Amino acid sequence: MENVKDLLLLLVASSLVSNVVLSQFLGLCPFLGVSKKINTAAGMGAAVIFVITLASAVTGVIDQYVLQKLHVEYLETIVFILVIAALVQFVEMFLKKTMPGLYRALGVYLPLITTNCAVLGVALTNVQKEYGILTGIVNGFATAVGFTVAIVILAGIREKLEHNDIPKPFRGMPVVLLTAGLMAIAFCGFSGLL
Repeated sequence: MENVKDLLLLLVASSLVSNVVLSQFLGLCPFLGVSKKINTAAGMGAAVIFVITLASAVTGVIDQYVLQKLHVEYLETIVFILVIAALVQFVEMFLKKTMPGLYRALGVYLPLITTNCAVLGVALTNVQKEYGILTGIVNGFATAVGFTVAIVILAGIREKLEHNDIPKPFRGMPVVLLTAGLMAIAFCGFSGLL
């Protein structure tokens, strides 16, 4: 069984130090597209937490007990994409039935979780670093929490920016990209934690 101390270090490292969006630059499409309002960003973050955590568990089990046993590890990427697509369909159906407002607010970005490279990146990272199933789940959860923290912070900043007098050339996406860059620099400060 994994050491609790190592799992806690992995939790901090994956969520803050190696933030999937701000240091690995994975998942930028929903990060930039859904971060206009805090509520929508939090909803997307919750969906990503669910999908990445569950995908880490399912892909870990499939990799360890099916792909490695049959010596067909070369199928990892294809199998992982199929698993992620199925999980996103489940989340989409769930949100459509239980939270139609959030479902409409997320719009096209919800199905884009399927192609969110952060989800696939976590599954492949778990395999490449030879994490066990529990460690992979912790890594997936922490990575998704890091994504959620980053997208909610950016959404909060974007809401505040709407009330500021920004020079015309910087309005819209330029100021958002500048803000994301400054956030990435700020998150580099967490590297001293480990």
